[in-house]
Amino acid sequence: MEITIMVALVIALALFFDFTNGFHDTANAMATPIATGAITPRKAVALAALLNLVGAFLSTEVARTVSGGIIREGSDGVLITPEIIFAGLMGAILWNMITWLKGLPSSSSHALFGGLIGAAIAGIGIHSVNFTSLMQKVIIPAVFAPLIACGVAYLATRVAYSLTSRHNPETGDKLTQRRGGFKTGQIFTSSLVALAHGTNDAQKTMGIITLVLIAAGTQQAGTGPQFWVITACALAIAIGTYAGGWRIIRTMGAGLTEVKPAQGFAAEASTASAILASSHLGFALSTTQVASGSVTGSGLGRRGTSVRWGTAGRIAVGWLFTLPAAGIVGALTALLVNTGVIGVVIAAVAGTGAVLYMFIHSRRSHVGHHNAIEVEDAGTAVRFATKKSGRKPGRSKELQR
Repeated sequence: MEITIMVALVIALALFFDFTNGFHDTANAMATPIATGAITPRKAVALAALLNLVGAFLSTEVARTVSGGIIREGSDGVLITPEIIFAGLMGAILWNMITWLKGLPSSSSHALFGGLIGAAIAGIGIHSVNFTSLMQKVIIPAVFAPLIACGVAYLATRVAYSLTSRHNPETGDKLTQRRGGFKTGQIFTSSLVALAHGTNDAQKTMGIITLVLIAAGTQQAGTGPQFWVITACALAIAIGTYAGGWRIIRTMGAGLTEVKPAQGFAAEASTASAILASSHLGFALSTTQVASGSVTGSGLGRRGTSVRWGTAGRIAVGWLFTLPAAGIVGALTALLVNTGVIGVVIAAVAGTGAVLYMFIHSRRSHVGHHNAIEVEDAGTAVRFATKKSGRKPGRSKELQR
């Protein structure tokens, strides 16, 4: 097989991974505002898609981390080959599809790194992986970012409820709380998360395509992504975001804890802050882990709300197995593609068949915008063009608690 055909195949596979990243991680930005009724599901994912597109053009630091930080470059060129990158992408895509089918908000980023590392070790050797960079830019942020986001969201939720608490000055009795303003605020904070997601996650695919171009000798080592790469990746993740990822939206919006507007506002603000800071520093952060930590923290911060620790445990198990599971698939695929053209064809056909099987299987219990989350008065905070209802925004007392 000619190298140009292999490069084209890897680029196409990378863009498909970018697409799966988009629909897999939509929940990070839009699950909580959908759950609280701040915005309708279709409008939420459309807004997230637009902001993911914009965010992809704002930074390339994470792309440089992926293209030149995780896999070592030899003195006479890059150690990794397009075939190895193909194998790594196969591991990442299959794990993304499995977790999407199960509704688990696992990390697309860690699936990508796991697939690449497993493929590189099996196809080249353990010396091909820069474990120092992996530890500093991936592992350490993965451990501390969700914990920090959880703590910040907890404090922000407590502060939000404390500042907006209303009591009768004479009797001290608790009055009906008016926190409808947080619904409108959620539109801003969730939009910021979507923008931040574009600045971080789209960069990973840019880095992969840049890496394969360097490996093929068509781009100089140490350089950043070309403009056409940035544009293609931005469009792929935006289209994937618009596709929805409703199964994971259900888990994030209602599976971890009951979310109210003030909680959602606090969770999204802490998520966006962490992701934007990591993008600036070039950390390949998992937006899924940060968002999950923030939602959990907001649940702990609101009195009378319980966190569904069973669901949190399932998510944690998904996190724990993401790197090794994607790595195993990547390694097995690397061993197969190293046998030659036939191995590449077998891997491509098998991977395509697995993706199609999971998609067809998902149709048996379809989850879409109509049943992802049961929400009362959905979209009451922001009405773009709907005037059918006579009720004014903020009338639902239950949703404003």
